[in-house]
Amino acid sequence: AYQIFKNSFSGPRWNVLQERGARPQRPLWASTSTKNPDFPDTLYVDELIGPETVNTIPDSTLQAFMDHGKVARTIDSDNHDFSLLGKIEKEGVDLQDVAQLLEEQGVTAFIESFNDLLNTLNQKVVQLKN
Repeated sequence: AYQIFKNSFSGPRWNVLQERGARPQRPLWASTSTKNPDFPDTLYVDELIGPETVNTIPDSTLQAFMDHGKVARTIDSDNHDFSLLGKIEKEGVDLQDVAQLLEEQGVTAFIESFNDLLNTLNQKVVQLKN
């Protein structure tokens, strides 16, 4: 994803847009808490540090990162084995299908969170009116 971002905001086409005042839209890494207790609690934060990015870190993950996270540019470091994705596809996993499913699940989760927020605000409005 980060490589696509870098490619999208570089080159002659982007240079023309930038000369006219365009600014890049930064990637947003969301839900970067570790869901699997077998993984390090700062795994996704540690691996997604890079320029021009935004990370919405839950409080518990932020506290963990402040305690023992690694502050280093990692998003485009040489230690990422991108050939692994090719190996996964060769085993029959359709990465497009996986990405589509994860995107749909992520959008659903954000919609539910937004609706919960709206409901909470509406309840507070009713409470304050009484």
